[in-house]
Amino acid sequence: MSLAKVEAFWQLTRMNKPIGWLLLLWPTLWALLLAAQGIPDLKVTLVFIAGVILMRSAGCVINDFADRKVDGHVKRTNQRPIPSGRVTPKEAIALFLILAVVSFALVLSMNTLTVQLSLVGIVLAFIYPFMKRFTHLPQLFLGLAFSWSIPMAWAAQANELASAVWFVFVINVLWTIAYDTMYAMVDRDDDLKVGVKSTAILFGRNDKLIIGLLQFVTLAMFIGLGQWYQLGAAFYWSVLVAAALFVFQQHLIRHRERPNCFQAFLNNNYVGMAITLGLFITYW
Repeated sequence: MSLAKVEAFWQLTRMNKPIGWLLLLWPTLWALLLAAQGIPDLKVTLVFIAGVILMRSAGCVINDFADRKVDGHVKRTNQRPIPSGRVTPKEAIALFLILAVVSFALVLSMNTLTVQLSLVGIVLAFIYPFMKRFTHLPQLFLGLAFSWSIPMAWAAQANELASAVWFVFVINVLWTIAYDTMYAMVDRDDDLKVGVKSTAILFGRNDKLIIGLLQFVTLAMFIGLGQWYQLGAAFYWSVLVAAALFVFQQHLIRHRERPNCFQAFLNNNYVGMAITLGLFITYW
């Protein structure tokens, strides 16, 4: 295999852009910390870190396969490996299957409940990229796919699913819809031309308001989570940091400029990091 082909596969999996797996990793760590009510099992943590990276990469591959006839017409994506001809669709499918199988092999080292839940996760990862052709809510399906690691991680750590799992699940779904709508705002003009759907198109001129409402509910639910588990001051400080970051993101998207909307999307990495640090310090 040539170096150029390896580089193309590397770009196809987005290993050169860690923002995606980081946004998937933070809520996974929330689940592990909450399920353990302290520091989670090292083996479980390492398996899920590896699984997050592999499944995010698999998701990117199947996303590019699904968008192979669209990406060439979008300014931001026309040089991706498949539309540029550096990777064939068959090679992309083969890579997706390899990544999915390796991820599933990791899950098999966990308990039965986690293995059962992983089957749903694989389905969500596969169907999400195709949703933008059928619904204006692909960001909702991304939220479901990105949040499914929460019940999986909880089950792996605690071998059960407490009711709080689904509360955390909803928090992450709402947050994901908010930040991925910012991401969709970057491509809105191109998406309208090629007929791809998104919440950015659905929300229209109300996009900033609805993102703000989603962010507000996310913060309120974080506070509710803190009350539920009687978390310490460090967690509430992390929620305050998240609130400040949300305000900054609203400032960035105020004129709906592509570079600033993308910067607002990237800024959500710090939101996830802040909440994770707040939980870690609380339980340390």
